[in-house]
Amino acid sequence: MSGPGRVTHVARRPGHSFSKTLQDEIRLIAGHGVEGDGHAGATVQHRSRVARDPAQPNLRQVHLMAGEFHDEVNGQGFAVAPGDLGENITTRDIDLLSLSTGARLHLGDEAVVEVTGLRNPCWQLDAFQTGLTAASLGRDAQGGLVRKAGIMGVVRTGGLVRPGDLIRIEAPAVFRPLERV
Repeated sequence: MSGPGRVTHVARRPGHSFSKTLQDEIRLIAGHGVEGDGHAGATVQHRSRVARDPAQPNLRQVHLMAGEFHDEVNGQGFAVAPGDLGENITTRDIDLLSLSTGARLHLGDEAVVEVTGLRNPCWQLDAFQTGLTAASLGRDAQGGLVRKAGIMGVVRTGGLVRPGDLIRIEAPAVFRPLERV
C-alpha cells in the first residue's frame, strides 16, 4: 500500500455519539475539523480530555481509518462498516499507520489534513462489539504495541471530501513515528 490512496467513505455526526453517519461529502474547515461533527473544534472536544484541560488544542479534529482494518476485524468474526468506529474518513490503498507525525494528506482537490498521531483504542470499542478492543491492538516484530484503530489529524486547509477522492501524501522533512494522541 504505497498510494495513491483513496477515500472510500466519509462520515460525521453531531454530538458525542460513537458511530458516525455516512455522507455523500463532508466539508473540512481549517483549524476546526469536520463541519457538523461533534468532535470538531479548535480546542479539545473529547469528554475525558475536556475534563482534564478544556483549553488544550484539539489534535483529534479528523479521524481516518483504513478500510483494510475493517476487512481484518470482519475476517475475525466482527461486523464493522465504515463510520461504525467513529471515523470521519475511511481510506483504501494507503498504510495510515506507517505515516509520520506531521505528514500532510491532500484529500481531493482542496483539503489538507496534518497527521497528529494514533487513535488510542478505548472501552467504547468493546461497548460496540465485545472483543473489538483486543482485535484493534497487535504487536510488531520487536514486541511493541501496535494500535490499529486509525489515525488522527487537524485540518490545515479546508475543502470538500468525497468518496473516490485521491489522497496524496506530503511527507515532512524528518520522519517522526506516530504516537497516541
